[in-house]
Amino acid sequence: MDNIIIFALSTNVELAGEICEHLNLGLGSIAVRHFADGEILVEPNETVRGKDVFLIQSTSKPVSDSYMEVLIALDAFKRASANSVTVVMPYYGYARQDRKASARQPITAKLMADLLQTAGADRVVTIDLHASQIQGFFNIPIDDLTAVSMIGQYYRKKNFTDEIVVVSPDHGGATRARRLSDAIPNSTIAIIDKRRTKPNVAEAMNLVGDVNGKIAIVIDDMVDTAGSLMGGIDLLYERGAKEVYCACTHGILSGPAVERISKSRIKELLITNTITLTDEAKNEPKIKEISVAYMLAKAIEAIQLRTPVSVLFELFAD
Repeated sequence: MDNIIIFALSTNVELAGEICEHLNLGLGSIAVRHFADGEILVEPNETVRGKDVFLIQSTSKPVSDSYMEVLIALDAFKRASANSVTVVMPYYGYARQDRKASARQPITAKLMADLLQTAGADRVVTIDLHASQIQGFFNIPIDDLTAVSMIGQYYRKKNFTDEIVVVSPDHGGATRARRLSDAIPNSTIAIIDKRRTKPNVAEAMNLVGDVNGKIAIVIDDMVDTAGSLMGGIDLLYERGAKEVYCACTHGILSGPAVERISKSRIKELLITNTITLTDEAKNEPKIKEISVAYMLAKAIEAIQLRTPVSVLFELFAD
């Protein structure tokens, strides 16, 4: 681990600090400047010549500026003769634009993959991509980690006495729900049949599975405005759920999300720190946060020591 150096840009500084603590490393010094006209300058304040660089940055709000910081940093590292650069992007922005849903739509998730590779990324590490097939957009190694094991450990420690049903908010998340159900003994799964009428707007239509008299845990990869989540919670209570908990990896929490969560019948929303929470979200008692720092530290260690990354999924089996 002597040849490694870790940098954080603007969106995940606290998380990067936690990762460095787990690895007993200091955080590299780097300057990120935004000029009045919107131009960005990223400049490492220490040598990276011959080093294996790990760059920590979620491409969360402002998404496009966050991506530009990463791309400019990659160019800086390559021109400064870094041996390799791994982009650790806990939240991969534009992931929802992973296909042509209508005739003239772009596939922006692929465009972002192309830009990262062209700018000089040698490897990408991310957590819970919105669609697993995004891995195929890259021609470099990509590690799509998952927080499901951590979330499963969290709920196992609650020692619920009632029956548990893990709920997917749509058909696309059924695999994720199955994984969480496998991590919570004696739980079953259910799926909400959701129809999306336009971006950030969805209408819960039906429920596949039994939630009557059970504790429901809704699992998703992200919560944005929380509009569709609220509809799903109401549906679960209508179908007899005793309590409803929710969990997601990426707490985007745009617009009225925090207020909606606060006023809802949800018992708790569990999220990870892949995206830095706003002060409003931090002060909301229904929102609980767990850290992915240890998992990412172990991933960085495995990459650097050339050991299997797959063993990370066993870290939270207790």
